[in-house]
Amino acid sequence: MKTSPSPLRLIVLLVATFSALPVSIATAAAPNPVRLPNQPGTPLLIPAGPDAEAQARAVEKLRSHLADATADQTVHGAPGASPPVNVDGDFIIGPTYVTAPERTANPAVPKGRTFRFTLKSADSKFYPGIARDPDTLGTPDPNNRFTLLVPASHPMAFSRQVTVYVPAQYVPGTAAPFMVTADGYDGSLSTILDNMIAAHRLPPLVVVGISPGSFPAALHNDAQGSERGLEYDTMSGKYAEFVEAEVLPVAEKTAGVKLTKDPEGRATYGSSSGGSAAMIMAWYHPELYHRVLTYSGTYVNQQWPFNPETPHGAWGLHEKLIPESPAQPLRIWMEVGDTDNYNRNALRDDLHDWVVANQHMAVVLRAKGYHYQLVFALHAGHTDRTVRDQTLPQSLEWLWQGYPIAKDTPAPASAPTSAAPTTPANRS
Repeated sequence: MKTSPSPLRLIVLLVATFSALPVSIATAAAPNPVRLPNQPGTPLLIPAGPDAEAQARAVEKLRSHLADATADQTVHGAPGASPPVNVDGDFIIGPTYVTAPERTANPAVPKGRTFRFTLKSADSKFYPGIARDPDTLGTPDPNNRFTLLVPASHPMAFSRQVTVYVPAQYVPGTAAPFMVTADGYDGSLSTILDNMIAAHRLPPLVVVGISPGSFPAALHNDAQGSERGLEYDTMSGKYAEFVEAEVLPVAEKTAGVKLTKDPEGRATYGSSSGGSAAMIMAWYHPELYHRVLTYSGTYVNQQWPFNPETPHGAWGLHEKLIPESPAQPLRIWMEVGDTDNYNRNALRDDLHDWVVANQHMAVVLRAKGYHYQLVFALHAGHTDRTVRDQTLPQSLEWLWQGYPIAKDTPAPASAPTSAAPTTPANRS
């Protein structure tokens, strides 16, 4: 078995002056530093492996007496191990990853179907469309250090594709649990769901994958001034309301399904800004969604336009909103990599470290008594593909704990075993 280097490798941080550079250029110019699992503010991390469940339960009993991690946490997860699906807490995985066997198609299981349709921004009451000119971003507002001026953002009509996955086990006319995914639909999710639904590890989920819009390739459709940024980074209930009013009814009609109104049977899932969007949807509309899954969630200050009610954007979730609000009935799974985004952007606002943001989320969720898991991935970057290849089945199974799963038919043979361990290479 190939092993990877020690997780405590040298922190590389190139110090330069980026104050006049766009965020996208500044990010590319300097590699993200490695954040160690014992840096100040890190929750006490349990290594994924055979003893993880027992350790997590022991830690939970002592939770009120535990401070954040201060000891030398040189531990790592067992090769290919993900956290247990039946306990909450903070876990460390890697640096050696194994593609989950649930990602291998099993000819013995029934296969779900996918349906597609297109929505035009001209028909939307919520998002008529904006875009930002290529190779531009913005400059700091001289009157507000927490936002950017983006004169290159302008109206532009667009279309978006929506994909609906319907499991083979769906019974027509019944109200199905479902999950909304950001940034469209990853086709590999079909294989995972086919296998896990057939094995009675998940309920028969419908998935609605929503694209944030399609533009000419030259246009940068992300962050401040973009359509994707407007939809995903805005701190409000607007995106969830758009999905409810303009997407789900068409999804039901196109795919011939009925979607549940029960928030316990509704989940959101996304990566990066799609992850913050998933959390924002449930936070502002807990009557609609109770389950949230995020990889490298953008819980940072990336909201645009500026809103004085939430001046620090999604950073405000862990800075103010969650700590100062009554606990909501949400179940939240989060992952972040040790070399995840650290954006020393033009604002210099100290609100753009993805690792710190996700760690803060875990700390405040724990303090308020939420059901959550934080997964800290060694040797892993932003929305690391190798980490997702290993952990997505586990994260889905944890996410849907407590939801009834019918077991009136025998589960088929398990999927084939996975290939040899790998270390992160394809980061997307």
